[in-house]
Amino acid sequence: MDRIYRPLQEYADQGISEILKSEDRDLLLQLPLSVGEYHSNWKFSQDICVKLSKHEDPAIRANAILGLAYIARTKGKLEKRVVKPIILKELRENKEYEGRVNDSIDDINLFMKWKIGKNSRDKN
Repeated sequence: MDRIYRPLQEYADQGISEILKSEDRDLLLQLPLSVGEYHSNWKFSQDICVKLSKHEDPAIRANAILGLAYIARTKGKLEKRVVKPIILKELRENKEYEGRVNDSIDDINLFMKWKIGKNSRDKN
């Protein structure tokens, strides 16, 4: 299958709600990236990523962490007490998408001036 680059679609709040209800895997993979990139309300975007970080699919969870990185880059805001435990859990448990999670952590640490995961990753 050839992959074709397409820019992320921007969704209104109603569209976001419909995607969350639909459980469409392809849309759920893109949703945290889209809200992280485009949605004007960082807290709403963070809440979407937190919700998707609890999904059973490890790719969706990894993209939820990447969505948090997008929020850090585009909005410069995240609630550390909310997102840090989620990020560290994915770092420990999501070995299938470890590279994506690590890249996301690097971006979050850069843009938020945090040091999340430093001890965990130094042990490897």
